[in-house]
Parts: sequence; structure tokens; C-alpha cells
Amino acid sequence: MKKNLRWKFIFFLIVLASALWQLSYTFRYSQMSNEELANLDPKERKKLEDRTIHLGLDLKGGMHLILEVDKSKLSDEEKKGATDRALEIIRNRIDQFGVSEPTIEKQQGADRILIQLPGVADRDRAKEIIGKTALLEFRLVEEREAEQNLLLKIDEHLAQDKGEDTLVSESNPLLSNIEVIRGSFFVLTDFKQEVDDYLKREDVKNLIPRDREFLWAKAEEIEGRKMFSLLLVHSEPVLTGAAILTADAGIGTANNPMGVKVDLTMTRKARAKWAAITGANVGKRIAIVLDDIVQSDPVVRERIPSGRSEITLGNATMEEAKDLSVILRAGALPAPVKIVEERSVGPSLGTDSVRKGVRSIVIGGAIIIVFMLIYYGLSGFVADFALCLNLLFILAILSAFKFTLTLPGLAGIVLTVGAAIDANVLIFERIREELRSGKTVGSAISSGYQKAFVTILDANVTTFIIAVILYFFGTGPIKGFAITLGIGILANFFTAIVVTRMIFDFGTGVLRIKRISI
Repeated sequence: MKKNLRWKFIFFLIVLASALWQLSYTFRYSQMSNEELANLDPKERKKLEDRTIHLGLDLKGGMHLILEVDKSKLSDEEKKGATDRALEIIRNRIDQFGVSEPTIEKQQGADRILIQLPGVADRDRAKEIIGKTALLEFRLVEEREAEQNLLLKIDEHLAQDKGEDTLVSESNPLLSNIEVIRGSFFVLTDFKQEVDDYLKREDVKNLIPRDREFLWAKAEEIEGRKMFSLLLVHSEPVLTGAAILTADAGIGTANNPMGVKVDLTMTRKARAKWAAITGANVGKRIAIVLDDIVQSDPVVRERIPSGRSEITLGNATMEEAKDLSVILRAGALPAPVKIVEERSVGPSLGTDSVRKGVRSIVIGGAIIIVFMLIYYGLSGFVADFALCLNLLFILAILSAFKFTLTLPGLAGIVLTVGAAIDANVLIFERIREELRSGKTVGSAISSGYQKAFVTILDANVTTFIIAVILYFFGTGPIKGFAITLGIGILANFFTAIVVTRMIFDFGTGVLRIKRISI
């Protein structure tokens, strides 16, 4: 065996082995049931999912969302870049949510964001995490005596106001709906709206100091009753969510060893401020407020220099705690977002798309394989072998570089099947011409490849440039098509020029073949 042929053969075996090794993860993943995947070690499963071929929304099923950023309440300065900031925050949340190969991009010329989440099963949970504004604030809580005095003042005002336009009809309209439990003020679910309506009246707002406001805490179960705590807090926060460095879900609070919590760690810059705040308010309560709902209002026992705090979540689940930690780590959206378009692709529809796409490739490939065998004989078998390698290399590259395979991507693969055979047809016809002119087999093969090379290179480079343009200027499905088309062109050039030539050289140089079927 010639030295250069030996090195070509070694290089080919290395490439082939690498491709088969890369695709072994996809084969293993496809053979495992959902139960087997659930029982895998999390690290092992993540490794397996990272190295398998990623299917797009149209093949795997999932969610398609278009969000619109509401800038109506932003200043002109805040409007600048609000969509870009929202996009990055949503991207961070989705990354931490654990969706593999999501599509997140800003639509040109609009305050809209396109999101595609392949394989997402819990759509409601995903939408909650993506769209939640999540404004976290730390606010000082007013003393209970001051809150009680203000509630009495409001109650007396309401009792005296018995005009025709008021709903007040009893001596204690406000306090009759409020219960004092453990020194705090609670309202049953049935009466919460009525109390809220009272507190939102303009005449009642005038009784509340401008630097104070009433906030509801999240619901609690007290003696089998669902109740909401009402707290009087300072209007201005002492710290915001920008002070949070990390947020981790956990179990075990001071009052409940099985209670769910989120542990917070402040940034280095905020720690000194937090230490000063807690030091100046020992014995007082600080409310941890998320989107105007008090999550907890712990009493400051001592100065906290470490910058560590926790949000106790009561009867919440661990999943809810993890969702909250994701939102806090990713940050607050600069403006609310609303869903203007939502589509779901079911797993069965995605499976059907895969089946039909694969069927089209198999049928198209089978027709070409039969044609090549009939028309070119044994040389057609060499071309068919190169075609199979072409498909193998395309899938291996998709898997290795974590590209996403979409339905248009399958169309790109079908196109490259035709392009792969086209190159071999050019080469074989050139070899036929050289054989007819009386050249030996070895000389005809060498001359045929040389003369066809320029034509094949020109066609492949032109198509590859088009694929690059489609990828950079296209969106969504166009990109999926461009990726497989570009990879297919590269794989085709390698198999048509290198692999088939290596096989022919082996036949003429090592096996000393004097005639070929072509």
C-alpha cells in the first residue's frame, strides 16, 4: 500500500470512528424509555442529552411564544434597550429552567421576542417563569401598635361615612373583617376583597401616611382556614433584588425543619449596607416583598454582616422554591411582558414529522441507490457507500456541535443526498470518457478525478456560500435548512473527493484491478 494511501486510510478510519462514537449517544438515548431516563444519575443524563442530536420544536414538540415588552410606563431613557435587557433576562431564566437548545431572539423592527422551547411538558410553569416581573424588595415593617392605631382611624372614618355612595353599613366596617392572631392582623379569603376595596378608596388613602402602605402577605393555613396577613410597611425599600448575588432553594427553616426556603446571598457592595440596616433595626421586622406580596417578615435578631438572608415559603413545594430562586438569580424584567402569540406542538405531531421526514430520506435515498447500482454497476456501489457515509457524517456533526435538527433541516439533508450523487456522477462520467479514449484504469481514474474536481469545487463552494447567507440573514426554519445544507456540502465534498478516490486507488494500487464496472 502506498504511503499516502495508508495515511488517507488511517485518517478515514479515525473520522469514521469519531462519527460512530458521537452518534452512539444518540442511539443509546433513543433506545431508553422515559422511566429509564428518569432513573439515570442527573450528571449522566445531562451528559447524554448534551451529546445526542437535538431536535427542534417541529420534531420534538414544545412551545412557541411571541412576547411583547410593555414600555407604556417607562421613561424615554428607560425605553432604550428595554427589549434587549428583557431578552437577556428571559434567556438566563430559560437556561436555568433547563430547556435544551431553546430559540430566543428579538424580532426585527418590534418590541417582540420569539421563544421556542422544544420538549417542554409543563407549559404553564414555563410561562410563569418567563413572564414574571419579579420585583424583589426589602422593606421595613411598621410597629404593630402603629398599624393598629391606623386601622382604628380608618375604621372610625368609614363608620362615620354613611353616604349613599358608600357600602359601609355597620359600626366597625373594616375591623369586623380583621382578626388578630399572634399579634398580627389576618383576613379570611372571603373578606379579603372587601378589605382591599376599603383600603383603595381615595379618602382612605389620604389617611395613610405617604411614606407608608398596606401590603398583603401570601396565604396561610390557620386552623384549617385560608387567611391573609395585612402589614403596614415603608413605601421605599431599603434594598432591592439588585443586591442579590445568589438564590438557592432549600429545606429547613428556624421554625420548621421541613419548611421550604430560598437562601439569599448579597453582593459584596450590598453586604455593608445590609449590615447597617439590620444593625439599626434589631428587634424590628423587615418584609421580603416579591411583586408587592410579602413572602416573609422576619424579626431582625442581630446585625447581619455576612449578607445572608432567607425567604421562608411556608407550605410551598420545593418546585415552587426552585422557580423562585431561578427568577431571583436571573433578575427582574425591566418592563412587563405579555404573550401575543402562543402555539404548542404536541409530542405526537413532532414524532409524526420525524417519521415522515426520515421516510422521505429513506425513499429518496433508496431510489438513488438502486439507480446508481443499475447504471454504474460496482462503481455505483462505491457511490452508494459514500452516500451512506455522507448521512452519517452530517448527523455526527449536528450532534458534536449541538446544532438543532428541524423539519426544514431534514429537507436540507434530502437536498444534500442529491448533491452527493451529483458529484459522483460527474466523476464517473469523466472516468468513462477517459476509458473510452484508451487510457488504463488507474490513469482514467486519476484523470477523471482531476478534471471533475474544479466543477465539483465550484458547485459546492457556490452552494456553501448560499447556505452561509441563509444562516446569517434567515430566521427560524431558514436557519435549520441552512445548517444541514452547509454541513451536507462539506461532508459531500469529503466523501466524493477523498473517500471514493481512496477506494478506487486501493483497488488499482493494492488489488491490481485491471477493469472496473462503471
